[in-house]
Amino acid sequence: MDFADRITRLPAAPMGAPVPPLAPDAPPPLAALIAGAAGCSPYLAGLLEREGDWLAGALRRDPGPAALVAQETEGLESLPPADLAVALRRAKRRVALFAALADLGGVWDLDAVTGALTDLADRATDLALRVHVADEARRGRLPAPRPGAEPVAGGLFALAMGKMGARELNYSSDIDLIVLYDDAAYAPEDQHEARAALIRATRKAAATLSDLTAQGYVFRTDLRLRPDASVTPVCISASAALGYYEAEGRSWERAAYVKARPCAGDIAAGERFLAALRPFVWRRHLDFATVEDTHEMRRRIRDHKGLHGRIRAAGHDMKLGRGGIREIEFFAQTSQLIAGGRDPDLRPRRTVDALAALAAKGWIPREVADELIDHYVQHRRIEHRIQMVNDAQTHVVPAMPEALAAVVGLDGCDDIAAWSARLEERLARVETLTGDFLTPGSIAPEAERPDLTPEQEQVVEGWQSYPALRSDRARRIFARIEPRILSALSRAAHPAEAMDRMDQFLRGLPAGVQLFSMFDSNPALIDLLGDICATSPALAAHLARHPEVLDAVVAGSFFAPWPGGAALRAGLSALLDQTLGAPQGGYERALDAARLWAHEWQFRIGVHHLRGLIEAEEAGHHYADVAEAAVAALAPVVAAEFARRHGPPPGQGAAVLGMGSLGARQLNAASDLDLIVIYDPAGAEASAGPRPLAARPYYARLTQALVTALSAPTAAGRLYEVDMRLRPSGRQGPVATSIQSFRAYQMDEAWTWEHLALTRARVVGIIPGAVPAGADAALAARIEALRTEVLASRGQDARVMPDLADMRRRIFAAKPPDGLWEAKVGRGRLQDIELFAQSLALRSGSGAHGGGAQLRAGQRAGLVAPGDARLLADARRFLWQLQCGGRLLTDGRLDMDRLGRGGQDFLLRETGAATLEDLAGRLSRTVEAAGAIIDGAIGVAGETAAEPASGPADRAPGGPA
Repeated sequence: MDFADRITRLPAAPMGAPVPPLAPDAPPPLAALIAGAAGCSPYLAGLLEREGDWLAGALRRDPGPAALVAQETEGLESLPPADLAVALRRAKRRVALFAALADLGGVWDLDAVTGALTDLADRATDLALRVHVADEARRGRLPAPRPGAEPVAGGLFALAMGKMGARELNYSSDIDLIVLYDDAAYAPEDQHEARAALIRATRKAAATLSDLTAQGYVFRTDLRLRPDASVTPVCISASAALGYYEAEGRSWERAAYVKARPCAGDIAAGERFLAALRPFVWRRHLDFATVEDTHEMRRRIRDHKGLHGRIRAAGHDMKLGRGGIREIEFFAQTSQLIAGGRDPDLRPRRTVDALAALAAKGWIPREVADELIDHYVQHRRIEHRIQMVNDAQTHVVPAMPEALAAVVGLDGCDDIAAWSARLEERLARVETLTGDFLTPGSIAPEAERPDLTPEQEQVVEGWQSYPALRSDRARRIFARIEPRILSALSRAAHPAEAMDRMDQFLRGLPAGVQLFSMFDSNPALIDLLGDICATSPALAAHLARHPEVLDAVVAGSFFAPWPGGAALRAGLSALLDQTLGAPQGGYERALDAARLWAHEWQFRIGVHHLRGLIEAEEAGHHYADVAEAAVAALAPVVAAEFARRHGPPPGQGAAVLGMGSLGARQLNAASDLDLIVIYDPAGAEASAGPRPLAARPYYARLTQALVTALSAPTAAGRLYEVDMRLRPSGRQGPVATSIQSFRAYQMDEAWTWEHLALTRARVVGIIPGAVPAGADAALAARIEALRTEVLASRGQDARVMPDLADMRRRIFAAKPPDGLWEAKVGRGRLQDIELFAQSLALRSGSGAHGGGAQLRAGQRAGLVAPGDARLLADARRFLWQLQCGGRLLTDGRLDMDRLGRGGQDFLLRETGAATLEDLAGRLSRTVEAAGAIIDGAIGVAGETAAEPASGPADRAPGGPA
């Protein structure tokens, strides 16, 4: 099918329009297309007259957009500067003529038209830069690059910005370029000379493209988007540009780089520059302050251009006016800047691709994206018709009837009134779809400020002195959201307590603009904050320390089903790989990323628990999933960093065992991690690296590095406290133990409490060794087999129960219950029940890790009566509800008076108690019943115990239970 056969629409040529010479010999559809184009557009008529002979052959060949540009610029790289300027202008005329006819006839869609224009701009810019850099070098003005450097085009590169960067050039577009050079390609002593030569080359290249001659022009070229354009030359070094953006970059410059693309010269150097700039453009946290910046930019444009008042087609600015192209672009770019730092899939340069990606990720409704894409395509088509009339860089629909008729005719319509009505309807619809989003605060219903007591008024007045409200901008945004905040607090069950917690929250914030902007754009977050302040002081304090965790709430999957441990590990591993590989990444940034990741998930678990979406047992498993994922994902990262200096881990590597609550998968919001590390040198005496270490010190220092990675405070806070006292010999033993030494110790030296602790041991992370793939999994299996062997062997020791009785006495004497509401420590409480459950697992040789499963194992082995096992299981569940819920509310002792009514109500709901009196009574009865069962079991065992066995069991137990 040739060009004429693919024509689907035609311009409506005015009556009496002249017929160009080419048309009489053309097929009827093509003749009508050419006549309509020439009749409506003086510019196209001139091109037809000048390039008619070429056009006839081009239409027969019917090249696609890319082929057309390639054909018309083939061989131009060999031309001298003056001849290149002439040849590029000829190429521009021909591509513009063919693209116009293909556009008007519906042969090419919008992407093909803008793609052809962009391809020509890329090619012309590249040719112009190269020819003038080569000329500088030929004249001896450009120094040679430093040894080993092989820059293309002298290291000079152009970044296409705006529509050119997005491959969306309009028909008569100018091109926005930022021209930089790779200063790393030149020795320090040559920098000044290289810079001067490349500035000259840039100026000459811009003139080659934009000077208006008898041959026309190629593209009007704008270089003013470069850093600090009023004082910097047309070309600056990449390092100077990076320094500027890091120190002084503004929001509009971030937005500009959403579409930036290396288009000419040293493309690889351009890609390196954009990679280094990525943290400036794409921020890790959701950036709702961008909405405020965009609104202010939009307001200034409208004020400057006088673009207010009623929408009327005649005289309307299709680019900057209400409901115009820029509104759709702002809508897409602002959404990208808010969320694209967290999700690279939201970073497409093209507007339609960005809208589609935002819809696919749930940031905007699919129907809104589809409608905006349709309006965008139609707006751009009209923009092209406006510009085709006289090749003018204008976006304004003509107001004069004759000029308007030409535009309407090019668009294939002869009814100006109907065409104008359709356009006005589209413009109004775009404004409706984008207006609320681009106007901060408008998506939140107006909230009336509630009546406050004099004391509360004094508290609210004090907020203005807090660091988070020190800037004018923060105070301006907060003024919009303050009524809704106060309304949310007033609706709390206990408003005075909620107000006090909000005051503590605001006092702890280091800055406010970003967070307040997020609240402004997402009013539901204010209600969530009100819930937290009304109920959980600990969660409110966590939120004040880590306000970035609210990003996860807005990101869309906060209330989705729990992904599970495997998905968490995979997600964190991918995040760490991405951070390590980023230009501004590295090991320290990876540790920060892990902390931010964990804080978000911990916050999510806390909110789900607080709102009753999960129960305490589930929350314990979820906290454990996060901790295990953190250990599993960080272990190989730490090992790789350590291996850079000392070589890979010798032998089969190491396994990280979670002990205590982590091994049992029962963590709470304040839990630390009990870990031990077991390695297998597999006969290897030392590592093979720049600074080799013997196996024992290698794994000891590697373990210390892992503990530091998990526990050291960084700019992003702390990940976990780590306790390694459960390792062989406690504090006196090495921090990492070989599997052979671990077996010998457990069989011959370990105390009963260490065998009890082993019932909860579980491999949670692997450090791969310098061995073939798969050996790490084999190591984990060997350790689990060894654990089972030790339990089966040592659990039959007659001293288990007497030692347990002695341990209980020591524990009770060392730490009595901490107040009336203590759920963990003391006779019949959580620790006592779980210690007894561990003894059942040890004596039955069971591999079960959790307290409930261990109680069932003891029942199956006949070590505890079914009724007693059920009562202890119920007691454990109730006490865990109180313990896990209490740790969500406060880091300290559970004090109901200080906790407040909101926290009290939460604990009553968790435990199913009607009143605090009911809860206290149930706690007392539960503890007494559980304690009596354990007392009886241990007392019977003590009376029937055999003579003490020789060896470690003769020693008094020590260390934590």
